Formats: sequence, C-alpha cells, structure tokens
Amino acid sequence: MALTIQGPPSPDPDKFPAWQLFLLALVRVSEPIAITSIFPYSWKLVLHFNVGDKSSASFYAGILISSFSLAESCSGMFWGAMSDRIGRKPVVIFGCVGTIVSLLTVGLAPNIWVALAGRITGGLLNGNAGVIQTMVGEIVISPKHQPKAYAVMPFVWSIGTILGPSIGGYFAEPVANFPKLFPADGLFAKFPYLLPNLICAGLMIISIICGWLFIEETHPEKLRAGVVQPPNQHFRKSSMATQATDNFAPADFTRESYGTFNAIEEEAIDWEEAPNLVSAQADPVSQKAFTSQVVMLVVALGIFTYHSMTYDHLLPIYLQDARSPPGGRSLLAEKPQTSSFAGGLGLSVHDVGVILSIQGLIALFIQAIIFPLMASWLGIWKSFIVVTMCHPLAYFVVPWLAWLPENWLYPGLFACLTIRNLLSIVAYPVLLILIKEAVPSSSSLGKINGLAASTGAACRTIASPIAGYLYGVGIQMEFTPIAWWASAAVAAVGAVQAIAVRQRTDGIQHEVHAVVEPIASLLPHDTSRRRHSNMMRSSLGAGRSSLDAHERTPLRRSRASSM
Repeated sequence: MALTIQGPPSPDPDKFPAWQLFLLALVRVSEPIAITSIFPYSWKLVLHFNVGDKSSASFYAGILISSFSLAESCSGMFWGAMSDRIGRKPVVIFGCVGTIVSLLTVGLAPNIWVALAGRITGGLLNGNAGVIQTMVGEIVISPKHQPKAYAVMPFVWSIGTILGPSIGGYFAEPVANFPKLFPADGLFAKFPYLLPNLICAGLMIISIICGWLFIEETHPEKLRAGVVQPPNQHFRKSSMATQATDNFAPADFTRESYGTFNAIEEEAIDWEEAPNLVSAQADPVSQKAFTSQVVMLVVALGIFTYHSMTYDHLLPIYLQDARSPPGGRSLLAEKPQTSSFAGGLGLSVHDVGVILSIQGLIALFIQAIIFPLMASWLGIWKSFIVVTMCHPLAYFVVPWLAWLPENWLYPGLFACLTIRNLLSIVAYPVLLILIKEAVPSSSSLGKINGLAASTGAACRTIASPIAGYLYGVGIQMEFTPIAWWASAAVAAVGAVQAIAVRQRTDGIQHEVHAVVEPIASLLPHDTSRRRHSNMMRSSLGAGRSSLDAHERTPLRRSRASSM
C-alpha cells in the first residue's frame, strides 16, 4: 500500500525520535480539538434544532457530547486489530478522514439526528487514540526514552482540549459575533455552527497531509528488512496491551510523567534493573490481578471520571443559561424578588469560548507547576486524600456565582475554575500512580489497564446525559443547582470511598520530588544542583530506607509508603 512506503530508518537506535513524535503529536492534537470544539455550543445547537424545550436541551446536548466517545470505545478494538493487519499509518490517516466527515456532518446538520449521526460516525471511524499510542511504543527503541516519549501525547491532548473549546466558542454564530464579515443571509446564517467545524476540519487536513508525507510506518512486520527491533519488549508490551481500548490519552499507566509537562530525568530509573524489580515483587502465577486494593482504586478512578465529566458538560450550559431575574440579583440587594438559583449567568457563546480558553491556561499552569510541587510536598497518598476530600467544594460553589454582584462575577468565576482545575488535575495523575503501584505483578498490568480504561469510558459516556437531564429538571423546578449539587454528592461518595482505600505499604513505591528553579534558588543548598526546568523524578525501588545522595533535592519528601 502506498501509505506504508517509508524513508530510511534512523541509523542510531539510541537517538530520541523527536521528528516522528512531533508528526504524531500534530495528528493527535487535531483530534481533541475536533472532539471538544462542540462543548461550548452543544446546548445552543440543540436549541437551534428546536428539539423539545429549554429544560430538555441539556439532556440532548449530553447525548451529542458522549456519543463520540461511546462510538470510539466500541470501535477501538477493531481499529487496533486492523492496524495489526494493514499497518498503523493507514489507520491513522483514515481516522483523521473520519473525523473530518464527522465535523462537516455536524456543521451542516439540518436537525439533531443528523448531527448525532455525524458524532457517532466520527467515533466509529476514528481509532487513533490507541493506534498512535502503539506507534509511540514502537518508535521508541531505547527504554530510557520511554518516559519522555509517553509524556508527549498527554501534553498535546491538553493543548487540544484548550484550543477546541476556544475555537468552538469563539467562532460559533459568526453572523452575530462578526456581522461585518458574515452577511445575515449567507451560508453561516443558515448554519451558525458550521464555521468552527470548518476550522477544525482544516486543521485535520493539515494533519493528513503531514501524516501522508512524513509519518513512517512502525508496524514491525511492515518495516523493511534490517530495522532493529526495540529491546526490552517486556516493558513495551505491558504499556501497549490495552491501548486500543484506551480513549483518553493520559490514561497510560506505565508512563513515569503521568501527564505532566515537566522534563523527565531519564537516569532516575535504572532500566536494566527495573524489570527485575517488578518481577521480584510477586510471582505472577500465585498473585491474582484484581486485588481489593486494585478494585478500590479503579472504583475511585471511575467516580472521579464521572463527576469530572459532569463539570465539563454543565459549565458551558450554566454560563449561557439566562439569569433569573434578568440581570441577576445580589445577596446585597434589598428585597430580591426571586432567587437567582433559577437560571445561569446569561453569557454569550463567544464569552464562553474566551472563558474556557483562560481556564485552559489555568489548567496548564497547575499541571506544569503546582502538581509537581504538591506531589513533592504532600506525597502521592496525601495528595490523593486531600484533593478527593475537597472535590465536593468545586461543585457546590458554582451555583452561587449567580448571586455575586456584577463587578465580582468574573473574579468569582475564575476562582471557581482555579479550585476545580487544582483538584481535578492533581487527582487524575495521583490515581494513575496509585493504581500502578497496586499492580501485584507486571503480568497483570494489561488486565488492570483494560479494567481502568473500560471503567473510565463507561463513566464518561453516562456522565453527560445524566448531568444534562438533572439540569433540565432543575430548570423545570427553577432550581438549577440540583445538577451541580448532585455531582457534589457523587464527589462526596468518592471522598468516603477514598477513606476506605487502604494505602499499600509493600512492593514498589514512588519517590516523587520536584525542583523549581525560582524556588530552589532561594533555598540554602549547593547551587550546582539547580535544574533549569521543572522536574519530577520517579524512582523504582523496594525496601530502600533512604535516597541516594545524588537523588536528594531541597523539596524531597519521604517515599509513598510513609506519606
């Protein structure tokens, strides 16, 4: 097949495949942009189709959002197997084409059923999430490059989830937002949500062209003779075992970076000894895979995934829902006529796009700076307990924004978004770390990955429709906080469940310590030890009572078992 024609392979097996990873990242980043661009305007899109009334629009919007992920999870195994037969590159290119078909179908949809068919079609035709992760595993020949390589895709996914809602919110309804550029009787007046889909489709076309011309086939059987096969397949197979069913890029439980953007110090792990350290912990024959610790942590991951998805779905709807009474009421006002709990904040789709963009920048800052520091200061276990216990607060405070005076609205809103991002961004990677540490043996890692991926996909699928339905009930009751506080109740269940999770005190533990140059420079220590980037180092070890001298940093905490 023409798509699998390759250029010459890299002659140096120890060379980091930066160019190929960049090309894969270019393809990968366009996918979350396309998937999430509908988030800001999904509610308005349903209202545009005149489906039901205002109270039911949030439910149908949830169906639109979740349909892509549900369809993608159903077809992931098929495209993974197909990539084994015909090669990785053709499947990736076809997945991009499928996403373009989905975008154009949604943008030109005359009714909700066509739009829903477009979202489902996009999910069924796109298996790139698992295939691209598999390609990463196949092009990284040197094991010491794996942590850095596996941190690339979560990074670009995060970038995509920032750009996607920004494009969707900013360019939706262009006739109203840019009247000088788009006439009131033109194509974009008839299809007010076509423009953001066209922009995302254009980005996908760029990805297709670059992929067609420059991405190299990585399937071992499709490579030309003489290509050196990657060593240490023991680690690589465990990381790829369930990638075809993992539709959320950061859920790769073998990465040492766990989705952060910090530089990884490769020498922190002895790759020659790491497999022996893993296998020495348990006999794979005698150890069962799904221990109570594993099951409890996977349940915690499912609970977190559910209420986190409800936040992403409810926020744009609440921001756009009209205030009640018009203009809003403050608690400081005298004798308010009615409660502001009956509506939302009354912002435009354009404003929502800007707000979501700023939220993305907040998320990047927290993920790049705050998470490493928090993991260093509190440790993994304490970080998990703290953020899980505090998570109900993130949902409880949002409905109170409608009571704020006008000049306090945006400060209050961004304070809420900061609280939420701080809790959720810390919660996800620490859960992945704890699940990885709970694995009884390396032979069971694939099964546990599959369970976690399936649990997360199922929770994401049902979260949006349920949250949308509850918001509709709240509109009918003139009490929209019911949806938010229902999510707070689920988060509270997660907090109680977290208490029941017992901390593992044996086996492989993570020693997480971070150095941030501006802070480290203010502390009394050897200045020659300063780093020029944010860094998280995760060392594999069992039974060590202390760190080696060269591993010490000013912000070091004790190992996870003592956190």
